[in-house]
Amino acid sequence: MVASFCNAADIRVIDDGQRSVVLPQPAKRIISLAPHVTEMVFAAGAGDYLVGVSEYSDFPEQAKKITSVGNIFALDLERLLSLKPDLVIIWGTGNAKHLAKKLRENKITVFESEPHNFEDIATSFERIATLSGTTQTGNAAAQQFRQRLEKLRTTYQLASGEKPVSVFHQMVKSPLMTINKEHFISKMIQLCGGENVFKDLKEISSTITMEALLASNPELIFSSGKDQTKILKDWENYPTLQAVKKQNLYAIPGDWLHRAGPRILDATEMLCKDIQQARKTR
Repeated sequence: MVASFCNAADIRVIDDGQRSVVLPQPAKRIISLAPHVTEMVFAAGAGDYLVGVSEYSDFPEQAKKITSVGNIFALDLERLLSLKPDLVIIWGTGNAKHLAKKLRENKITVFESEPHNFEDIATSFERIATLSGTTQTGNAAAQQFRQRLEKLRTTYQLASGEKPVSVFHQMVKSPLMTINKEHFISKMIQLCGGENVFKDLKEISSTITMEALLASNPELIFSSGKDQTKILKDWENYPTLQAVKKQNLYAIPGDWLHRAGPRILDATEMLCKDIQQARKTR
């Protein structure tokens, strides 16, 4: 049996890597190493405690004024350590595992953030708030997030016997890439009453052929971006596709779509409206 020397008054949460994160007192010097984490920290009411952020942390506006320490692929570790953080929150995927190990070796407390679903985001507000002593704000943000999510779910759920709209998410244009059912975006599609035509791919993100896309013939195609006109132009050479024929081609702002933070519901609502519009063109 391993003895535990943690004080009963210590603050403890479980992060997305299923590790126990323990602090002797609320964190007042926090570093965020992912843009979605920065947004979560502000949502949890702990934005004033951020002393460093990763590149591209540009929301909310206050985040732009905080010292950048690089990103998980090109991190200025010396600069990070000089900021004397009592908590570093990282995006717990890929190269970040090696970084987390290095930070822990330097006696830095690390929280790994890698939300796989909507509830993980809601609980992230609560867990970050617990670690920073801002529970009232964090719990309120989580409750508001869950309420808005439930409203979207009930508004856009399929009626009994109704067939879902077939959807293709263009993750990358060249080479043509998409996602399977494990990807967060696929869960958004499902919540909105759609069905990812490539949900059964083995890898979470994969390259596909144009032949495979033509065979799947989705009713709606969407990608990240702000220019709807460009999406229409990109697909005009494939007039036999249902989505092209009916002009069900949509763009959703990338920061909303790809950051698993509070604005993911903005992306979800936008996608739900697009899917609802595609259903009307049947």
